Amino acid sequence: MATIAARAAARAIPDRRLEHLFFSSMSFLMLLAVFIGFARTYYLAGVLRAPLPSLIIHIHGAAFTCWILLLVTQTSFVASGQTNVHRKLGIAGFLLGCLMIVLGPWAATDSLIRGAGPVGRDTKAFYLTPLTDILIFATMLFFAFRARRDSPSHKRYIYIATTSLLIAAVARMPIAFSHRLHPQSEALTWIFLLFLVAYDLWSTRKIHRVTLWASSFLIFVQLIRIPIGKTAAWRAFATWVQTHVG
Repeated sequence: MATIAARAAARAIPDRRLEHLFFSSMSFLMLLAVFIGFARTYYLAGVLRAPLPSLIIHIHGAAFTCWILLLVTQTSFVASGQTNVHRKLGIAGFLLGCLMIVLGPWAATDSLIRGAGPVGRDTKAFYLTPLTDILIFATMLFFAFRARRDSPSHKRYIYIATTSLLIAAVARMPIAFSHRLHPQSEALTWIFLLFLVAYDLWSTRKIHRVTLWASSFLIFVQLIRIPIGKTAAWRAFATWVQTHVG
């Protein structure tokens, strides 16, 4: 009995090397997804020289790029055992995340006023998409900061927070199926959630509580925003923003 209990306890504790490998690999995969999605219009167009429509879009792009680069850097520090550097840099990461919570709606409103949006999407209905992406991100960032001393929970909150931002990149990927699935492109980003669920089940034989509730929250918000964006109430609000903010 003692041997069985010991084996069960061992399965409940993931191998740290494999954990570092998983989160480091996923951060690089997220970085790759962002680069591919925005390569033509932003990164390969010269970043600062890219023909973006306004200054706020430039600032927004720079801040969100810094977040992805910081994610890769932070997971690399943890994997190499430099946790003290990771903690110090984490404060800067939290402040950057707070800035993104401001920049996201600002950039979305700028796009709404210009009447910009994905081809085939109603601009006013689409306005809800970036706002709810930031809502998900802000919620995950709050819980990540609160759980900063609980490493397994903290890293999952950051992982899912970043997943909520990937739809913009995935929807712009130069592959046929991403455009055919638009506006359901967010379903493609759920692959990252499936990776996390699979890792949890493989490493500990159960889904981590943060993975379960945070992933469910992300999917729920992304599903309900489509019908909400089509309502008269939301369109009236978007019209008010266009009229008064513009």
